[in-house]
Amino acid sequence: MDDSPILVVKALEAGVADEDIDILKGVDLAIRPGEIHAVMGPNGSGKSTLAKVIAGHPEYEVTGGSVGLRGEDLLEMEPDERAQAGVFMAFQYPVEIPGVSIANFLRTALQSRLEDGEELDLFDFQELLMERMELLDMDVAFAQRPVNDGFSGGEKKRNEILQMAVLKPALAVMDETDSGLDIDALQVVARGVNTLRDEDPEMSVLLITHYQRILNHIVPDRVHVMVDGRIVESGGPEVALELEAQGYEEYRKAHAA
Repeated sequence: MDDSPILVVKALEAGVADEDIDILKGVDLAIRPGEIHAVMGPNGSGKSTLAKVIAGHPEYEVTGGSVGLRGEDLLEMEPDERAQAGVFMAFQYPVEIPGVSIANFLRTALQSRLEDGEELDLFDFQELLMERMELLDMDVAFAQRPVNDGFSGGEKKRNEILQMAVLKPALAVMDETDSGLDIDALQVVARGVNTLRDEDPEMSVLLITHYQRILNHIVPDRVHVMVDGRIVESGGPEVALELEAQGYEEYRKAHAA
């Protein structure tokens, strides 16, 4: 396994585009292939902004620093180019796409990766989709439902995991994927992520979360605490346990001082 980082974030500064609002104020982060990094912090600390900047969300503007993916300048890529380079974003609130089945959505996504003029073989795709759904212990009928249309919270998150399984990203950015999930749905998400990582030990995960509970099921290699747009503490899984017991107040006080 190549030990050089897949993602390198250096002194990243960013805010809301067209507004004088600074959110990220110098974030440094490096993730190596196969690592799971969790970013935790209170509301408004910049966690989701970090995820969206990596994905290329147009509402956010980078004002300083850099983001590198496998040595390439990620910030110079359009969102679709980032996806084709191996970045996957699992949203906190996945959008609904009525009239478009999950199967057609995924087939279109895979087709977009091919060279101009090259066609994705329908039978190969169907075989891949069925194999991925079997891997995740999912009912094959799920693939014929419209994307997130009328889905429960758990079904939306299960769909995100299926997309990950089909697209096989190098880096999965999961923005508060555990938000609003009951324990059964949380376990489905965690089991899916762990299954995919068992299959591809070099897949890296950046997990944005408020809570320790998902880290009981997806065990991180590193935990970072973000306060007021900066990472103020990094360590192993024990950092999340300390946060669960003590909260963020001590970090807020230390940062203010």
